[in-house]
Amino acid sequence: MNFSMEEAIEVLERTPKVLETLFTGLSDAWLTCNEGEGTWNASQVLDHLIEGEKSNWIPRLDMILSGGEGKPFPEFDRFAHLNHAAAPLSDRLSEFKKLRGDNILKLQQLVQHESQLECTGMHPAFGSVKASELIATWVVHDMTHLSQIVRVMAGRYREDVGPWIAFLSVLQPHR
Repeated sequence: MNFSMEEAIEVLERTPKVLETLFTGLSDAWLTCNEGEGTWNASQVLDHLIEGEKSNWIPRLDMILSGGEGKPFPEFDRFAHLNHAAAPLSDRLSEFKKLRGDNILKLQQLVQHESQLECTGMHPAFGSVKASELIATWVVHDMTHLSQIVRVMAGRYREDVGPWIAFLSVLQPHR
């Protein structure tokens, strides 16, 4: 197993900076393009990440460490962010940065000993899950959505790259 709390935090603390660097100053065309009906654009992915900071990662970790498997996690509505009116981009980037910073502090306060990473909770679909698995998933969730954002944005120029499409893996069909 490769999980390390310190390494997980290295990624978690960088995601807000990556998004701020990528999004700030871009035209709306980059932020609102998508891969078709029912898919998310970069702006919506940011809103989804904000929603996760509010109601997914730390609340579930707290349940694992305080209640164990006695009560399953509440369902996480992966689409809740689509029901909110979007605030200005700069406000949402700031909100994500603040929420993530606060959640990293809570993570460090909640997990004081490595043995706590073996504590388990009850996921509504997967059953028993470890604290370390939840935290590792949080990290890979960030990476998944960073990859998604780049793929969606690159897709705007799919028709424009001509024959070079053969060398641009980001534009190739998903495997």
